[in-house]
Amino acid sequence: MSQSLLGQGGVEIEDPRHSPEVQIEVNQLTKLFRQGERAAVNGISFTLHKGDILALLGPSGCGKTTTLRMIAGFEQPDSGQILLQGQDVTRLSPQARKIGFVFQDYALFPHMTIAQNVAFAMRHLAKRERPAKTRYWLELMGLQGLENRYPNELSGGQQQRVALARTLAAEPDLVLLDEPFSNLDASLRETTRNEMRALFKRSGTTVILVTHDQAEALTFADQVGVMNAGRLEQLDTPQHVYQYPSNAFVARFLGHTNLLYGDADNGLVKTALGDLQIEPGVVGQVRLSLRPEDLHLSPAPTCDAAARVISREFRGHDYFYTLEQDGVQYCVIAPSHHCFDVGSWVNINVLRGGSVLPH
Repeated sequence: MSQSLLGQGGVEIEDPRHSPEVQIEVNQLTKLFRQGERAAVNGISFTLHKGDILALLGPSGCGKTTTLRMIAGFEQPDSGQILLQGQDVTRLSPQARKIGFVFQDYALFPHMTIAQNVAFAMRHLAKRERPAKTRYWLELMGLQGLENRYPNELSGGQQQRVALARTLAAEPDLVLLDEPFSNLDASLRETTRNEMRALFKRSGTTVILVTHDQAEALTFADQVGVMNAGRLEQLDTPQHVYQYPSNAFVARFLGHTNLLYGDADNGLVKTALGDLQIEPGVVGQVRLSLRPEDLHLSPAPTCDAAARVISREFRGHDYFYTLEQDGVQYCVIAPSHHCFDVGSWVNINVLRGGSVLPH
């Protein structure tokens, strides 16, 4: 998952911001809780390099938390292998894996000060070294001056940073986050998410995040893995997974989309919205995913060959429209300064070609 750049003469060179060192390899990880039922996790495989952030995204029951718990050592897989820095840790206890786990409720010790909570994780260091290291992690998290406070005297965002400082103070090879922002209100969630990503990048920490929140996965992670029914449907950069989903499930789960059918020939697909450009070489009937922001609306002088506005939702910076044309519904996101009334007629113009999906 490390990224590369093109140097002079088109020679590929390693991007210095990314380490080539493989931190974790997960090979065909499978977990079956009850015989005769569908596997909770079914043949999951991926590789993470040092400093990478991976978000495992999917609906409830898709297997993402079970995958995280197997990596942590809290659950044993029925088959498969987990390698951490080349060492097989599949059967090791959680304590032997050098993996940090940040829980939803932060799991801070209420009877300890913030400094004591962080120092507790440094049992691998001599006692005389712990105070300086504690100050270092608290300063890194922006918590200086709060050393002598107790967890109940802090805000939710501050408690989360303490939990993260304590996790990193143990110097783990990997940090696992299970829905870490779910207990925060909306405004604090975005701020804390951005702060945590910056902290992980600054410390070069490798992270696996589990979430059901699409925006969280797309903004926080370098790589997004979309899970469904125990399987990893697609794993790639947030941009690629969003713009080029591997199937209809991924397209629908990562926000709204329009699924169109048409006949492809010579790089064009004939659809109900006109001829759309796709990659050359695709022939025959295809299904396309077209994001709502890739459509543009303009007033239609008459209802002939036009779409009717069924609903309109104001979202501050934009409107979300539901339209109907020839019995088919479409969703469109348009800037808030383009306002069309419910019941009015509009033309739908395609700004970019869709992504071809397998049938």
